[in-house]
Amino acid sequence: MSAVEPTKAAKKPKREKAKAEARKQARAAAPAQAHAKGIRISARKVRVLADQIRGKSVDFALTFLAFQQRAGAPIQKKAIDSAVANADQRKLDLDKLLVADIQVDKAGMMRRYLPRAHGRATPIRKQQSHVHVLLAEKN
Repeated sequence: MSAVEPTKAAKKPKREKAKAEARKQARAAAPAQAHAKGIRISARKVRVLADQIRGKSVDFALTFLAFQQRAGAPIQKKAIDSAVANADQRKLDLDKLLVADIQVDKAGMMRRYLPRAHGRATPIRKQQSHVHVLLAEKN
């Protein structure tokens, strides 16, 4: 019998640890945030746009999302609008806001079955996602 070695999946690479630490600091310093949970769209579809607006100004992000044809655009636009409203309540300068961090996480999954030939059933996975938006002021 040999000793059980930890798998590579159990260890996080240094790069991922650094990204996680940066996100944690951004959350602590973010004056305004908003969360959209249980959205009925796959996280993969929403992440495409989230990667393009992360770090940009709020005006650019809202304009960019307004002209996108993708299904995740209205969801992210609504979440950013909510975060801007939260920033307005905290008396922040709305012209200096930028999207400090936007994360799209997988949520639960609804499982359905479709009847097929020969009495079989094909699974259908209806995926959900969570969108987390953090806004910060430019320095």
